[in-house]
Amino acid sequence: MEAAQRGNQAALARLYEHYFPRVYRYASARLANNEDAEDVTEEIFLRVIDNIDGFSFRGFPFGAWVFRIARNEVVSHVRRQKTRSTTAPLHDSIADQTRDHVTELELKLDIALVREATGRLPEAQRQVVELRFGAGLSVAETAQVLKKSENNVKVLQHKAIARLQSWVRSQ
Repeated sequence: MEAAQRGNQAALARLYEHYFPRVYRYASARLANNEDAEDVTEEIFLRVIDNIDGFSFRGFPFGAWVFRIARNEVVSHVRRQKTRSTTAPLHDSIADQTRDHVTELELKLDIALVREATGRLPEAQRQVVELRFGAGLSVAETAQVLKKSENNVKVLQHKAIARLQSWVRSQ
């Protein structure tokens, strides 16, 4: 991280390679389509690179700082999207004969059900679920990103999972 702050391109590349999969999973779990997740992930890393000089260890690790940027950028994107009208991308309307459409449809329905249920959670529970399972953060990392205690994150996660299970079973 310190080498990246000094402008070492190889160090920046290693940070990108290390954090990209988790940041993308987080953005993808929160956003409706893969193109948006890719665009937002790119914006997140641009913000990380632009602001890396200002990072200093203040009791939380670099990864928590990255995910705080990620969370803020995803929230900003969602707010911007609410003001725009949405249309289905052209490629979604074109049939792909090589895929098993039944399996693909079942997966899309399952994902939509989980997204819808997660969206109904209280904000704090939803953020914990997105960071823990969407981004793959640990309890400690999630606590640092959300500025909550680890015990609070565990309680929020437990309550969220119980609610999600209840809602999904009732569907």
